[in-house]
Amino acid sequence: MTGKKKIIVDADACPRNALEICQKVGQEYSMRVVTVASFEHNIKGEDHFVVGNASQETDIKIANLVDIGDIAVTGDLGLAALLIGKGVYCISPKGKVFSEDNIGFLLEERDIKQKFRRSGGRTKGPAKRKNADDELFEKKLRELIEEGEK
Repeated sequence: MTGKKKIIVDADACPRNALEICQKVGQEYSMRVVTVASFEHNIKGEDHFVVGNASQETDIKIANLVDIGDIAVTGDLGLAALLIGKGVYCISPKGKVFSEDNIGFLLEERDIKQKFRRSGGRTKGPAKRKNADDELFEKKLRELIEEGEK
């Protein structure tokens, strides 16, 4: 797929607020908004791809849909690392922009926490989503779109 840049949403774990922001901002910038999720999710949209629920199916579909300069919305660090390598802008649903400069550190931090949990340690779960998260996400999404238009 080539042509106009698009927003691709890893909808398996994307909060509805963030998905609505993607659709609103995509419409304002005349960008296609593509969602991808397993059949276990009830996502509706003009451009939605349904995949199976096997491990990595959503990630593989997204990796096959992206083009250089697209924006991917995902909280999956492994997917973000793959997409950054393909020239895709990546942002989490909370507005954290992933880049070549920070993805290595974030992956390493994730691995350390996983090892800690496997050894019996406990870590905090994600904080409850706030209005400030939606505001930051929308702001950073717009910045990425405008950066990509340069």
